[in-house]
Amino acid sequence: MIERIITKRIHDLGGGFTVGRVLPFHARRMVGPYIFFDHIGPVELAPGIPKSLDVRPHPHIGLATVTYLYDGAITHRDSLGVHQDIHPGEVNWMIAGKGITHSERFEHARLHGALMHGIQAWVALPEAFEEADPAFSHHADLPAWNEAGVSGRLIAGEMEGMRAGTPVHSPQFYAHWQMAAGARRVLPAEYPERAVFVASGVAEVAGERIEAGSMAVLAPGGDVPVVAGTEATVMVLGGEPVGERFMFWNFVHSRKDRIEQAAEDWRQGRFLLPPDDDGEFTPLPEFKGF
Repeated sequence: MIERIITKRIHDLGGGFTVGRVLPFHARRMVGPYIFFDHIGPVELAPGIPKSLDVRPHPHIGLATVTYLYDGAITHRDSLGVHQDIHPGEVNWMIAGKGITHSERFEHARLHGALMHGIQAWVALPEAFEEADPAFSHHADLPAWNEAGVSGRLIAGEMEGMRAGTPVHSPQFYAHWQMAAGARRVLPAEYPERAVFVASGVAEVAGERIEAGSMAVLAPGGDVPVVAGTEATVMVLGGEPVGERFMFWNFVHSRKDRIEQAAEDWRQGRFLLPPDDDGEFTPLPEFKGF
């Protein structure tokens, strides 16, 4: 039932703050529309951390960013003028569409210290929406449930008769299961592409042990049992595929020439920066091909 196991690789976001990158992976670039999956932390940040750890303003096209936290806080600012803090159990959903810029700052940790732990994912938009107007929404009222040994929260899409309020553009699901040691839950075969990521603890997926920081990509069809070997934080995600996507840096699109244009626009300063965070930006990295 498991097609592939992907273990996160350490990636520096540019200022010394590192994350565990799971998707894209060379042998499996996407799961449903999910083309990017970064595990943030867990890491203890002390009061007074330098601003260099922040994620400075940078651009996106052709995707939606999905930020979800277990611990800590992040301050989001974007070129639409949005200024929004995100806290545990909440979602920042940003539709880049034809182009947006944003920054992510650790302002709460800088003042008070914080344990930072969460996930940032990117959802590739269907071709009909790749050039949509950019938008941002914050969601603190996600569908939630409790059952024997498991508390759950649906972050995006539809699953088991529940529907999240986040503005998705294609069939998908994305949920957080907080599992007690020994708890069991089944991931149903509702979608053709599915994956299980263990953010903390240990879980058995289809009878195979999955350690923290690893994602089990599932074969299509069939319900899949997930059993927590310890207390575990588990993310389940997937959906209908949206077709091939190309990716360079923070740009995702079905057309290579559109990504090349976005890179040139950033190089030439044509993107708007967040109005209250325009004192610096992230330089365009070297292009090494698609």
